[in-house]
Amino acid sequence: MIFDTHAHYNDEKFEDDRDTLLASMPENGIGLIMNACSNLGEIPDILALCDKYPFIYGAVGIHPEDAETAEDGYLDALREYSKHPKIKAIGEIGLDYYWTTDTKEEQQRILGEQVDLARELGLPVIIHDREAHGDTLRILKEHKVWECGGVFHCYSGSAEMVKEITDKLGMYIAFGGSLTFKNAVKPREAAAAVPIERLLIETDSPYLAPVPYRGKRNSSLYLPRVISQLSEIRGIAADELERITYENGKRLFGI
Repeated sequence: MIFDTHAHYNDEKFEDDRDTLLASMPENGIGLIMNACSNLGEIPDILALCDKYPFIYGAVGIHPEDAETAEDGYLDALREYSKHPKIKAIGEIGLDYYWTTDTKEEQQRILGEQVDLARELGLPVIIHDREAHGDTLRILKEHKVWECGGVFHCYSGSAEMVKEITDKLGMYIAFGGSLTFKNAVKPREAAAAVPIERLLIETDSPYLAPVPYRGKRNSSLYLPRVISQLSEIRGIAADELERITYENGKRLFGI
């Protein structure tokens, strides 16, 4: 069975066929899905998916692009939503300097506060890090992320940074469809460097569909493409890699 450790099935791109698509997952070898969150407004829909599908679990958090929406009391709201038995992480949270640097300070404050909340609740974090490696690592260290653990989703850092994330911070690293892109030299080098017990797979659905579906809507059904690429990189049989990443995901999220 396959564990898609990062997806967004509450996204409007699944509006027309969400139930049909999700109902097909078990028969296609998808055993577990972690549905990540971007803002407070999404959480009711995420909880509804968790309640409807036994194989879907959820995370709650404020995405860096939504940092400005984090009004007073947002931490109390996240704390309350986290009481749901299928909420297993705080995320996705992090820093994103790709689109704008105008909210840097706000993003950094919100990230630190949410890591502290994760430590308080004993939940791992799901980290979004885009064009912000140095600040992301600094804040995670300052807020003792190793006390709650977590994962760098859709990893875009270097192979050299892998050791710091896995050994010093005690975190996992996840790869998705971008690993199959023709110019993905850096991600493939990083994927080869991750300790096998810290390796995860994901889709980030509906985004980042793997080759040959690049540019189309992504879904967990395309994960065998990612597994095949990882199998080639790691020199491990695909079915064994599937088993290892499934168990790794369960261990991280306490499922």
